[in-house]
Amino acid sequence: MLIKRPQEIPSSEITDRSVYLRRREFLSCSIDAGLTAAALGAFGSLAAPSVLAGEKISGIAKSAYVTDEELTPYESATTYNNFYEFGTAKEDPSLYAKDFRTRPWSVTVEGECARPGTYALEDFLKPHALEERIYRLRCVEAWSMVIPWVGFPLADLIRRFEPTGNAKYVEFTTLLDPQQMPGQRRAVLDWPYVEGLRMDEAMHPLTILAAGMYGEVLPNQNGAPLRLVVPWKYGFKSIKSIVKLRFTEEQPGSTWNRAAPDEYGFYSNVNPERDHPRWSQAKERRIGEFLKRPTLPFNGYADQVASLYTGMDLVNRYF
Repeated sequence: MLIKRPQEIPSSEITDRSVYLRRREFLSCSIDAGLTAAALGAFGSLAAPSVLAGEKISGIAKSAYVTDEELTPYESATTYNNFYEFGTAKEDPSLYAKDFRTRPWSVTVEGECARPGTYALEDFLKPHALEERIYRLRCVEAWSMVIPWVGFPLADLIRRFEPTGNAKYVEFTTLLDPQQMPGQRRAVLDWPYVEGLRMDEAMHPLTILAAGMYGEVLPNQNGAPLRLVVPWKYGFKSIKSIVKLRFTEEQPGSTWNRAAPDEYGFYSNVNPERDHPRWSQAKERRIGEFLKRPTLPFNGYADQVASLYTGMDLVNRYF
């Protein structure tokens, strides 16, 4: 088993020490007037303006979901990114997302649920205890990382909004703002970016919403202020900078499936037996390593999630 319950491990030993030892420049700024004292107390730096992205998060709980694999260095995880809203080159997000404003921010919940509405990010996050989840991340481009995310189970959030019996899927939408997101000024994809999960996938304990990584507020280039993390699927399913959730009876379209239907199916589970049309998925390159390693079915989480897909042909039909 690659997932195990940790002993009482100090966070400094499971997270790259360089992250915690680096000196950071503290930028002076004012707290947005709309943030309440309660939100500030509950979330610390998460309730601060976006210029504080990268600052430490206090009160992170220990988690049962860890891996014994070496963490990807913080600098690699924050400068080697796919976030086409800021450009298609790997370095573009870290270059062009620096001034991206993530406060104020709100998330709209709609569709088949009892409590639709638009919620300030602070109210959206406030009821949930944050914990660290150390997950493998596998890109469809055949590279991979190991990331310590800070977040909470998506299932806990879904229960708050009381989806109806008609809700079979959850659709997620990224912010549409070409002024701030220069990549959206080009028709590289059909903007805004949209992704979806079947309800049982969304409710699975491994699926989280992340507001941080490496013990810090989520950097803009990694999907601030709120992103999805589904570790057994290819990385493009883990949509970034979320502004809307919609509960629906019909399977939602997803951006990459619309852009390249011969490449990307709705499920997009990591599968070494299902090659991309232009390259093999049998092996992957862990960022920071020279040699390739075998790709694990469901990215190594088969024991936890394979039962979700019993009877489905994930090689020839569903991808």
